[in-house]
Amino acid sequence: MQHRTVHDVMTQGVVTARPDTPFKEVAGLFHRNDITAVPVVDDHDRVLGMVSEADLLRNEAVQPDPEGHTARARLSPRERARAEAETAGALMTSPAVTARPEWSIVEAARVMDRKKVKRLPVVDEAGRLVGIVSRSDLLQVFLRHDAAIREEITHDVLGQTLWLAPTSVEVTVHDGVVTLTGRVEQKSLIPIVERLCRAVDGVVAVHHTLGYTVDDTDLDLGKPLLRGMVGPHTPHH
Repeated sequence: MQHRTVHDVMTQGVVTARPDTPFKEVAGLFHRNDITAVPVVDDHDRVLGMVSEADLLRNEAVQPDPEGHTARARLSPRERARAEAETAGALMTSPAVTARPEWSIVEAARVMDRKKVKRLPVVDEAGRLVGIVSRSDLLQVFLRHDAAIREEITHDVLGQTLWLAPTSVEVTVHDGVVTLTGRVEQKSLIPIVERLCRAVDGVVAVHHTLGYTVDDTDLDLGKPLLRGMVGPHTPHH
């Protein structure tokens, strides 16, 4: 089974800022490149932080309301310093949450969800910027055709990984939803089949009505399965 990695979906030509990039120039980078955030890098392209639209908007949020309808935001000294910042280095959120190019799509998605970020700068072993990956990049796996998903499940998962007979399990895929019908030898194999199918790139959900020949989930594994395995072998005289 071949899973797509962050390297496969990331954008490699990354628009960046330096710590001394002025506020207005950062805003211009957003506008000219139709982006909403930039990594801030040093002279060696090591990622120092991220500046997003939210960081720029903070500057507006602390300004007095010209109509007098709302009170001025109450901020801590650190928050106010960032809101009044004039350069990318002072505006940025640091340290940046980053990804590695060899990460799986799942790993990157989990970090985004856990850290509540919309994009991850991708860095090499030395922390140098090599790309950037966004939520929309990670969702590319769900653009896979149903036929490609079915082929991978049938050939790679059921055939090469689990060594199931081609006629034992029937696979259908519609809009990324996989349905499995048929019969396997052991009952304990069913959750394994389901889990491996769910791990295929582009799969939205897995449903099954799989039957089984042997219920091996009730076997007492502490008992020997063969009579000849009861204690040491005693030679016959």
